[in-house]
Amino acid sequence: MKIEKNYDFRKELLTVHEENVRNYSRKALADEFFFTDGAKIRIEANAPEVIAVAAADFCDYLSVSMGVTASVVTEGKGDVTIRLAKDAGVDLGEFAAYKGFCIETNADGITVTAHDDRGAGQALFYLEDLMTFAHAPVVAFGTTQKRAMYTPQMVHSAYGMDEFPDEYLARVAHEGRDAILVFTKGANQANDFPLDFNDLIRRAARWGIDVYAYSKMKSKKHPDDEGAEAFYEETYGTLFRECPGLKGVTLVGESVGLPRSNHEGVGKLMVDGIPTGINTPSIFPCMDYVEYLRLLQKVIYKYKPDADIVFWSYNWGKAPTVDRVALINALPEGITLLATFEMGEILEREGVLIRSADYSLSFEGPGFYFRTEAEAAKARGIRMYSMTNSGGRTWDFGCAPYEPMADSWIRRYDAMKYAHDELNLSGIMECHHYGFYPSIISKLSKHLFMIPTPDAEDVLAMILSSEYGEENVKTVREALFDYSEALRHYTPTDADQYGAFRIGPTQPLHLLQILHIPFDEGASYGHSNWIAQYLDIHHKFTLKKQTPQAIRHPFEIKALEKMLAFMEKGTAKLEAIENPNEKLVRLAGLGHFLTNTVKTGIAAKKMYTLRIKLLGESDPVRYGALLDEVKALQLAEKENVLDTIPLVEADSALGFEPSMLYLTDKRHLEWKLRQIDFVLNIEMKEMREGLDMHIRYLNNEWEGSKW
Repeated sequence: MKIEKNYDFRKELLTVHEENVRNYSRKALADEFFFTDGAKIRIEANAPEVIAVAAADFCDYLSVSMGVTASVVTEGKGDVTIRLAKDAGVDLGEFAAYKGFCIETNADGITVTAHDDRGAGQALFYLEDLMTFAHAPVVAFGTTQKRAMYTPQMVHSAYGMDEFPDEYLARVAHEGRDAILVFTKGANQANDFPLDFNDLIRRAARWGIDVYAYSKMKSKKHPDDEGAEAFYEETYGTLFRECPGLKGVTLVGESVGLPRSNHEGVGKLMVDGIPTGINTPSIFPCMDYVEYLRLLQKVIYKYKPDADIVFWSYNWGKAPTVDRVALINALPEGITLLATFEMGEILEREGVLIRSADYSLSFEGPGFYFRTEAEAAKARGIRMYSMTNSGGRTWDFGCAPYEPMADSWIRRYDAMKYAHDELNLSGIMECHHYGFYPSIISKLSKHLFMIPTPDAEDVLAMILSSEYGEENVKTVREALFDYSEALRHYTPTDADQYGAFRIGPTQPLHLLQILHIPFDEGASYGHSNWIAQYLDIHHKFTLKKQTPQAIRHPFEIKALEKMLAFMEKGTAKLEAIENPNEKLVRLAGLGHFLTNTVKTGIAAKKMYTLRIKLLGESDPVRYGALLDEVKALQLAEKENVLDTIPLVEADSALGFEPSMLYLTDKRHLEWKLRQIDFVLNIEMKEMREGLDMHIRYLNNEWEGSKW
């Protein structure tokens, strides 16, 4: 077995074009244009940089992936001719829109007519996709017209938090995304390190990508406070003065907040260490944000009049509709509203009600919170974005590069299209924190996020054939269906999404003492080690508008056991394929890793239940039986961890998440084995000795105090 080192997956992220894609036995058909050595890609001499970069990239694709030499020219006849509609005097009709393009192919070559430079770039990337699907340098005769369904399509980096190498930017652009997010604490200051924003803006622009600042700049002044304007001039004003190329800024309550509120019923969360039970401005849609946004507009527009100021309502999705809509109706003109697509929804699982705590694909959406806000925004004519996590990752699994639940994603994309058509959804944010990892799912979404929208099954079939071989499409498709069915039984609670399902089989099964998982130096998220103890101590979220936790747990376990059965079924199908290629081996490894994560999720709930029972059990016999259950559970989990180690050794993308770094690599899984040994050989030994002593005492077999 090939063993990868940590971070080896980055080599794949930085590989823009795959080598040796071409099948030389695949010959051109009578109705296909065929690229041969010496191919010419013609652009105008004064073509925008995005077109020049995309044309050079296309030549590189032909060379690396198809074994065809090609060059960019500015005169003469081209095998591919790229032009802008306005220069050619061509009317693209409904495709005369952002990233719109028309590809015309015949025996003489290919003509790309684009509405703008980004459309031209996307047309060339689209042609690359077609040749990859065919495994040959061929393009069928005919006319193809496309335009973007969503803009922006904002993503975080899967390479590392706020890290965007040029090759990764190229991968993002090839997947149709046109904006990146940088966690921002100030001008040229990312979340964890200084970052030359202007250099990133310049490098991203070459690939047709905008840069948004995801603000982590605390709002230490209320708009009414003395000196408030000067404070925001120093923060947001400085940011856009120093980095005017930023496309915009995203604002969310928990990251920016306000120090106080003039809104009735909104104040301090804690007084003298005692919870007040009331809301704070960080988690409630108080009207103070209206003046706050007006003030930010004033200081930002001074330097960037067209800045996209995105106001994200994430933290008050559970607030009463009347309060959320009142704030939307009062928002200043020009503000963009962003609402999360599916979170906060109350779901039924095996006869109990749970609230979807965060981003989850187990409910495709749109949720009630999103719908009510989108309807209000539409009535006011406010630009509407959504956090859709549609690039392949949600918070259902934290340490997996993507979720291969194709049917679930297709349902999500259908729901998004409904929101686009009926609720004016125009822009999206994806892969929050976890980052955008190119995959079969992101490739699928790329094509389904274009207008006109192709048939999802047709696109998926081409992707699966291209990736895994035509002979394996049926089996792989069945496995992906099983995975999607599994997700219908997932329990997206706070304890799950911030516990076992966030980090995988490293999640410890605590008995008496809560031990903290070692975090790697440089991790941005989780320094407090609260992830290891989330199931045990974080009850405040689990009490809100859902079945109480003690009642829920047995039913959640039952739901996850159904999920596990489907996961095992799908993984078994993938692992049974004979002579799989490397990509298929990695897909099977991903499925196996996700399956083992579900096992840990079940074990964590069972362990929590056993702990509670042990605390309340007074009968010695039943107490001893519970200890036997704990032992069996810990031993089974030990086997699960041992089974996971080869998976993460074979694929370094497993167990990694950009904000936490590695929490489920071999080193951390070996830590979990030591934690299990601690429970079995120290904690349980002491508990068993105490029980045995008590039983001897009851049987008059105790010999007195002997140390």
